[in-house]
Amino acid sequence: VQLQASGGGLVQAGGSLRLSCAASESIFSAAKMGWYRQIPGNQRELVASITTGGTTDYAESVEGRFTISADNRKNTVTLQMDSLKPEDTAVYYCNVRRSFTPTFNYWGQGTLVTVSS
Repeated sequence: VQLQASGGGLVQAGGSLRLSCAASESIFSAAKMGWYRQIPGNQRELVASITTGGTTDYAESVEGRFTISADNRKNTVTLQMDSLKPEDTAVYYCNVRRSFTPTFNYWGQGTLVTVSS
């Protein structure tokens, strides 16, 4: 299974970007889809997640600014990022995982988001 992430780029503070992640196979059933980000030298951190049932969870730092959504039929997960701040600058990774049998944990290749002040 491959996850293809896209949508990163350079944006000014206060602007918006939309990240998309497409899975090569239908794996969104009974799974959790998420976006993580990583700054060089730091650990990868969860930004937002959504379950197949639509339950969402957000990091406190992005609550109210980012919105995660998933299309289970198209096997895509999207992160709409608004009111971006310089501290949102990072490489963003999409992830799809299932913690019960059959388990899996897939990562996308990462897409760079740079927010200038």
